[in-house]
Amino acid sequence: MGARTWLAASAVLLTAGCAAEATPVALPPAAPAPVEVAAASSGGACRLLDFGVIAKHTGVRFDVAAAVEQGDTHVCVVRAERKLLPELTLTVTETSIDTSGFTQDVLPRGATKVSKLGKIAYRQKLPKSGKTGPGAEVGWLATEGRLATLRWTCPAGTDPAEAEQLTGKLVNLAKAVDTRRL
Repeated sequence: MGARTWLAASAVLLTAGCAAEATPVALPPAAPAPVEVAAASSGGACRLLDFGVIAKHTGVRFDVAAAVEQGDTHVCVVRAERKLLPELTLTVTETSIDTSGFTQDVLPRGATKVSKLGKIAYRQKLPKSGKTGPGAEVGWLATEGRLATLRWTCPAGTDPAEAEQLTGKLVNLAKAVDTRRL
């Protein structure tokens, strides 16, 4: 019986020693946590937009922004990462026109005037064009000598009535855009 106890103790010691020498198993690295980047990080006119504010006013969540500047004109385009449309474009241009010049040269025929947005403003529904659906546009002459427009382009197949509803949503979004920060 002593031999059996000695063999059992030896087996336990040998297996315990083997377990201590086992090489560790490498685990794959954890996937990086997604980080939400603000539209403002793209610079230009994108500094005037915030993805959360856009979603609050339009009900659509965007997560990609791109900006370009040409002379006195600043443009920001926002989209959802995996979709081309819908698309929202903000354009801000330095200008010296006044309200009569805006009415004569900028205000589109058939557009509806908007109150309580800049010095003078309009909104309009845009017809479908090419491979895109209808759209909506809001334009205004800001108090600090800047002409601004927000334009929404819908995907093909969008009901024109939805574009009409978007004009009201864009007016509310435009009221949240502070062009003085540019």
